[in-house]
Parts: sequence; structure tokens; C-alpha cells
Amino acid sequence: MQNWAIRGRSFEWGTRTYLMAVLNVTPDSFSDGGQFNTLEMAIAQSTFLVESGADILDIGGQSTRPQADQISLEEELDRVVPLIEALRSGAAGEAVQSAPISIDTTRAAVARAAVLAGADVVNDISGGTYDPEMLPTVVQLGVPVILMHLRGTSKTMQQMTDYQDLMGEICQFLQKRVEVAIAQGIPSAHIALDPGIGFAKTGAQNLEILRRLPEVRSLGYPLLVGTSRKSFIGHILNQPDPKQRIWGTAATCCAAIAGAADILRVHDVKEMRDIGRVADAIWRV
Repeated sequence: MQNWAIRGRSFEWGTRTYLMAVLNVTPDSFSDGGQFNTLEMAIAQSTFLVESGADILDIGGQSTRPQADQISLEEELDRVVPLIEALRSGAAGEAVQSAPISIDTTRAAVARAAVLAGADVVNDISGGTYDPEMLPTVVQLGVPVILMHLRGTSKTMQQMTDYQDLMGEICQFLQKRVEVAIAQGIPSAHIALDPGIGFAKTGAQNLEILRRLPEVRSLGYPLLVGTSRKSFIGHILNQPDPKQRIWGTAATCCAAIAGAADILRVHDVKEMRDIGRVADAIWRV
């Protein structure tokens, strides 16, 4: 696997765990909806996340929680583009101005506008399946892409959890999306994969994925894992408040690192940075 070079930073896969910080500029995301959906609050949170140790800011304007409503293209653009432009203009300080940014979207038009505004990576939870223009757009933009496994939509995915071979089907889906992406013209060195924990998966299936992450990593691409504050952790802990799932999340992050994850997508950067540094010292020898 080739390293990613983004804004003077090298992502050296396998040497350490990188943290992708969640920044949802939405009113309805499951954990932090409404907290950062003004430009001023989002800029302040960006500063906090980078100062806490985030390696990438993952900015999203469309909630992907179960049962989330689809918003218009114009609304998604209005949520994310002004923020990216503000961060790149220095509104949040020099450290944030140069921080790598990923755009969390399934729409090619949003990906294009975000990258033109200053984003560096496209993070598509649909693996490029929702919008047929996504992969050709990524080719034109020349940026890395993260392809995730899911079934259905936000409205239907939790009714689509029946697998004959969970890990086999996840890996088959991701391998096929890689093949399609490469055929479209995306360099293999620009691809990372995400097994889609919480997306069309039951709690038990999420735990099985964490136990068997090396099977996804064996496909030969950088591996992103996103467990942060998710409902399966809440069910284990009997904790309905997502913000009170930090240490349950920490356990899943340790498991992901032991399973060779390269990037953790997290809300609580400061805490997970410490978790990651110690876990790296144990497992990355």
C-alpha cells in the first residue's frame, strides 16, 4: 500500500493509527445533531478537534443515521461548502487551515464542490453506488476515496441485516467496488475501505466484524473503522445517551487497532488519541 500525502502530511499505513474527527453540520445526526450547524459553532469545533489531535476532519451535511430524511442537494451544499471555504481561508487558525479534510457525502456534485473549496478526500458511505457520477468525479478530482459497505438506504438498511456469510459478503462487495473504481480510473493507491459498522448490521454482526477485521484488511487497502458512540455500544452498556458511550467506544477502538485498522472515525478525539497511542504501542511492533 502506498502512503497518502495530503497537505504536506504523510499517512504511513501500518505504522500508527490515524484519527478522523466527525464534524456533522446537521440538525439531526444521531449523536451531535444541532450542535455544530451554524458556521461559527462548526469553526470553533474544527479548532477543538484539530487541537485535540485529529489527523483528518470529516465534514458531513447529510445525516446517515437510521431513518434520516434525505435533504436537497442545495441544502447539503449550503451546509458544507461555506465551512470548508472558511477553514481554508484561515478562519479557524493556521493549524486548521492546513488540516486534511474529507467530505462525507454520497453525491458527486457535493464531492466536487467540497474538493474545489479545499477538501482533500471523498468519504462515500455508499461505496460509490448511490450516485453513478461519484467515481468518475473522483477520477477527475484526483483525490483519495473511502468506499464503505452498506445495504439499502437510511430508511431501509436496518431491515437488511440477513447475511448468509457476513464477512464474505462484505469483502465481496468491497472488492467489487474497488474493481469498479479502478476500472473507472481511480488509482489503487487512492482507495481505502470501510466495513460499514452499524450500516445494515445488527449489534452481534458489528461485534463479529470487529473480531474479523483482518479479513477486510487482507484485501490490501487502508482500513477505516467507525464505531464511535454507535447504538450497539449503547445496547451493551444500557446507555441511551450517545455522549456517554466514550469508554465503550474506546474498547471498540482498541479492538479495531488490534485488527489492523488504519483510521478510526471518532467524535471524542482527545480521549481516542490517548487510547490509540497506547494501543499502537501494544500492537504495532
